[in-house]
Amino acid sequence: MIQNERYVSFINSLDTENPAYLNELEEYAKKTKVPIIRKQMQSLIRVLLTLGQPKQILEVGTAIGFSALFMSEYAPDDCHITTIEKYEKRIPLARENFRKSGREHRFTLLEGDAAAILPTLTGQFDLIFMDAAKGQYLHFLSDVLRLLAQGGILISDNVLQDGDIIESRFAVTRRNRTIHARMREYLYELKHNEALETVILTVGDGAAVSVKK
Repeated sequence: MIQNERYVSFINSLDTENPAYLNELEEYAKKTKVPIIRKQMQSLIRVLLTLGQPKQILEVGTAIGFSALFMSEYAPDDCHITTIEKYEKRIPLARENFRKSGREHRFTLLEGDAAAILPTLTGQFDLIFMDAAKGQYLHFLSDVLRLLAQGGILISDNVLQDGDIIESRFAVTRRNRTIHARMREYLYELKHNEALETVILTVGDGAAVSVKK
């Protein structure tokens, strides 16, 4: 853990409850071991949605639709969310969860690899949420910056890799070394890109919040 469990438990205990259907979906994700955004990340996103009031959101990594549904709860009512997912087994679940929410008109689910889909997208997004394969964040960045509106917010989740990011590459298991190196390079780029102002937070499994100047 990046943070002390007692601190995390205390902070999480202060949170207000999500709607019942989101709580049920969160429990389903835990039981089926589908990764979804952690409680502290949920709180951060709620604040950023309240602050930014985005009308167009792009999400890279839908999974079963929890984070997209979560954002739809706290974004303006006229906000539209475009979300990308390539894992075929999860796509029908996401579509069904959107349908059951009664607000499927607020979502566009694009099926396929984000590396192929992102270059085809046009327009501008007020908020982009990166929550896909961590080793691909760096490859997605040029298109993400192209699609992010001026003053828009980029949220990158799981950037500290349960604390492994601070370790030497030789202290990381061999199968994770490529992801470790790419994430370090991604964070360096976020902090040094002249088009962005970025803060890296020890929230959940680490979050980077960037604003396009």
